[in-house]
Amino acid sequence: MNPTVSIIVPVYNAAKPFTEGKTTLHRCIDSILNQEYTDFELILLDDGSKDDSPKILDDYANVDHRIKVIHKPNTGVSNTRNLGMSSAKGKYIQFLDADDWMTTDATKTLVRSIEEAEADMVIADFYRVVGNNTSHKGRIDTDKVLTKEEFAEYMIQSPADYYYGVLWNKLYKKDIIDTYHIQMDENLSWAEDFIFNLEYLLHVNKIIPLQLPIYYYVKTEGSLVSQNVDIRSTVDMKLSVIKYYDQFYKSIYDEKEYSRKRAEILGFLLNFASDESAFSFSPVTKKLGEEILPLAKLTSPTNDILVQNYYTTKLLERLLQRIATASNISFNELRIIHYFYRFPNTSVDKQMSLFTDINSIVLVTTVERLTLNGYLTRTTVKTSPAIYTVSSKADQIVKYLESLDNDFNAIRFQNIDLSTQEQFLSIEDTIFLNIYHKLF
Repeated sequence: MNPTVSIIVPVYNAAKPFTEGKTTLHRCIDSILNQEYTDFELILLDDGSKDDSPKILDDYANVDHRIKVIHKPNTGVSNTRNLGMSSAKGKYIQFLDADDWMTTDATKTLVRSIEEAEADMVIADFYRVVGNNTSHKGRIDTDKVLTKEEFAEYMIQSPADYYYGVLWNKLYKKDIIDTYHIQMDENLSWAEDFIFNLEYLLHVNKIIPLQLPIYYYVKTEGSLVSQNVDIRSTVDMKLSVIKYYDQFYKSIYDEKEYSRKRAEILGFLLNFASDESAFSFSPVTKKLGEEILPLAKLTSPTNDILVQNYYTTKLLERLLQRIATASNISFNELRIIHYFYRFPNTSVDKQMSLFTDINSIVLVTTVERLTLNGYLTRTTVKTSPAIYTVSSKADQIVKYLESLDNDFNAIRFQNIDLSTQEQFLSIEDTIFLNIYHKLF
């Protein structure tokens, strides 16, 4: 019996050190094998790697029957992905890059979304990883099912963004790929995934966007998808992409609507030069390298209380995001675990929504997901709302949270002697109580 999902991972020299005895390739494959959704095949394609990647792939295949390993000479990422698609037996196609990983509920969420919406493609938010820091990336601010035309309207606003261009934050239908013979263009080594998406979109009716990050993207120089080409080739490929993009909108719109949208469509050219572009002039783009957090870098920080509060808040957000990344959970999930850790045996109510800054609908959904995944324990009382506590599965996350004060203080008290630190903390407690009592 064929699997529901075929997960395709091209691999080229991906055995980079990660933790003791583990590589980033281990991290990627483990994140797939640890999925809550289990009805999948994993197709690992070794594109002529020269490091330990081939052995790592074979070792995994020997212990899990869902894994199929293909060793081949180096032919590039497009040919490798095409081979993966032609070998796939699943109803749906999901892609990963070997440097990256995904959340434990990623495949389950993608499959459930495409089937419940009876859609032809799912597109999800993702995390951009820069060292120990992450940032949440997304573009579409609605969870309604979109028509092809509605999706094109969103895309025209920022067409060169990674969100639209890449493969790994989407789920595709295999029968659409097969019926229309959609493949990666093997003559391109730049933006070939974007062209694949445009070709696929021509043949869909409904797209479901998810405002839930399910993927951790790490930009790694020298990876299979970051190979250099010369400038002349880059220019030629850019012209091909621009022409294809223009033709895509000619297919979407009638002549009158296309003429009206022509200026916006040509705006795609400007996106190549912007910081929000997934495609820089060099094929090895560093577009996402500085987006750890949306952060205003003021040239002359002052003693203004609003400025101080802004940077203090951003520092705490960055430290919390590191914990979320290390724990393989979302930022919202971490805030909820923190809340129930600090305020155990409480319920989901307005106070929690205000404190976490998560709207009530998302809050209820996220709490339910954390409960199903074993991070929270729910106790139901007939006459009262259900109450929640943090379970033992979250012990490591709790340890991270308990160290947050030390991490925060280590940064802000750098070069300040211990006695001064203790005096400041004592005064700070009094300041906090003054503020608290004034507010209430």
